[in-house]
Amino acid sequence: MNQPFNLTPFIQNGRLQLKVVPNAKKTFLKEENGTLKLYLHAPPEKDKANKELVAFFKKEHHLSVYLVSGAKSREKIVEIY
Repeated sequence: MNQPFNLTPFIQNGRLQLKVVPNAKKTFLKEENGTLKLYLHAPPEKDKANKELVAFFKKEHHLSVYLVSGAKSREKIVEIY
């Protein structure tokens, strides 16, 4: 089983800034050039990608998050609570 990606260096004031890539073949998180990139299998329609983002952090990292900004953008900020 793969270890979850270490998010600690990317958390600032309880928030994560990331770029989302919808319609990926599978859902996974990686760091690219100092930026968190979350590849989501879900399409960017009817809030499906945003819901998958929240579910991903809950399942893979045991974190409850909500979307602070970027509901209609690929650039997102989520707050951990």
